[in-house]
Amino acid sequence: MFGLGKKKNDLVKLLPEIRGKYLCNEPMSKHTWFAVGGPAEVMFCPKDDADLSWFLKAKPYNLPICVVGGGSNLLVRDGGIPGVVIKLEGSFFRRWKLDDGYITCGAGLRNADLKKIMLENKLGGLEFLVSIPGHLGGAVKTNAGCFGKELKDVLLRATIINGEGEIREVPADDLSLSYRSSLFPDDWIILALTLKVENKEPEETLKILNEQKNYRLKNQPHNVKTAGSTFKNPEGLRAWELIKKSGCADLHINGAKVSEKHCNFLVNANGATAADIELLGETIVAKVKEKTSIVLEWEVKRLGINK
Repeated sequence: MFGLGKKKNDLVKLLPEIRGKYLCNEPMSKHTWFAVGGPAEVMFCPKDDADLSWFLKAKPYNLPICVVGGGSNLLVRDGGIPGVVIKLEGSFFRRWKLDDGYITCGAGLRNADLKKIMLENKLGGLEFLVSIPGHLGGAVKTNAGCFGKELKDVLLRATIINGEGEIREVPADDLSLSYRSSLFPDDWIILALTLKVENKEPEETLKILNEQKNYRLKNQPHNVKTAGSTFKNPEGLRAWELIKKSGCADLHINGAKVSEKHCNFLVNANGATAADIELLGETIVAKVKEKTSIVLEWEVKRLGINK
């Protein structure tokens, strides 16, 4: 089956028949919170894990592949992404199942959807995940966290599929999760996560969720085109403080600028290109290094080629 609305390109003719959909020359600006980026040569949205497994087994052996989730922590360059971009967006990848003391969720489940699940089932322990934009699958490789908790604190195991299309479960300890990083092979794709939960009255869970929401509204930009925290915190330091002390709080390049509310957030304020945003980030890295001798590391994932 092939997606509708886009003319087939040469690459898609080489790909295996699937039950999901192929989208040719799909604008990645539609799939990222920055709302920038060139097209994916082909986007593949599998029907289920068996469909994805078949694709990985039958595809051309040297086909470039990458995976995107909710696009909340992603900058796609203006030249787009060659090869195939896989996105787990169908209902199969948003499934969830509750067992005694844990919940298993598909990688395509939005973090925000956990709120309803938790309140309706009197659960707690995952409030921090609810407040992180994006999909659950994207939380693993970077060990996403906030408000004093990280994914490693609640993850029991992950269901993955490797580059050969083989599906298996991996215990959390085997992923070596640490601050914003993990030992996660590049050819693995997260299919589902099994997370620890605790019994908690809805009123208590809602109180925590509202406190976290109010904190973000007060201290971080919202209702703007941003990808969240741009740089990781160096050990024992805070990226935003280094940025501010290095004179970068008011920087802007064309339509890209540093947020007035939190200077570790870059914003597409007025028709910025991906190149504008990346150049702004690299300018900050250079200025912080010049001022402090510290090299900031990007937390936002960058994909694709320059135009």
